[in-house]
Amino acid sequence: MGKHYSHLALDERLKLAKWRDAKVSMKEIAVRLGRPPCTLYRELRRNRFTDAELPQLYGYYGMNAQSIYAKRRSALRKLVKHTVLKDAVLDHLAAGWSPEQIAGRMYFERHPVRVSHETIYRYVYSEDGRQAGLWRHLPMHRRHRRPRGTRRPHALNLAWKTVSHSARPRLRTANSSATGNAI
Repeated sequence: MGKHYSHLALDERLKLAKWRDAKVSMKEIAVRLGRPPCTLYRELRRNRFTDAELPQLYGYYGMNAQSIYAKRRSALRKLVKHTVLKDAVLDHLAAGWSPEQIAGRMYFERHPVRVSHETIYRYVYSEDGRQAGLWRHLPMHRRHRRPRGTRRPHALNLAWKTVSHSARPRLRTANSSATGNAI
């Protein structure tokens, strides 16, 4: 899922549940909500209610889907929940360690609660991390994270081509008679 998308709000979840009970087609629901059908199918798959003791209640309920969504979101914030872990990570960042080094050291020392480098990057570039200026402690000092797999613009890569070949200094040493035979 390389693209960003907005999550469904509570009122959208309630409408989705109501229209599903009324047997409205998914394409029609997608048009009414202004969402792609794949978003709605993902919502139904991830946030449906299941219970082994009450299988007759299996299905999609708006309020229940919102609580499942909120529970999943809160579980992802490991550095927010564990302040001791967050303080240790911030101390290492301030000391000049990269997130990869921090995560690798925690794994090597077998910490009971550890984080991956990706979790550290997500925290640094989150709202809390940006306000604290944590991006300044990263090796590249970038305020905004680049999307994965992107490179810098070609204009920056081709700076050496701005000087013509004839204007470049020739490499000569005392022992060589031709260019390129440097010792």
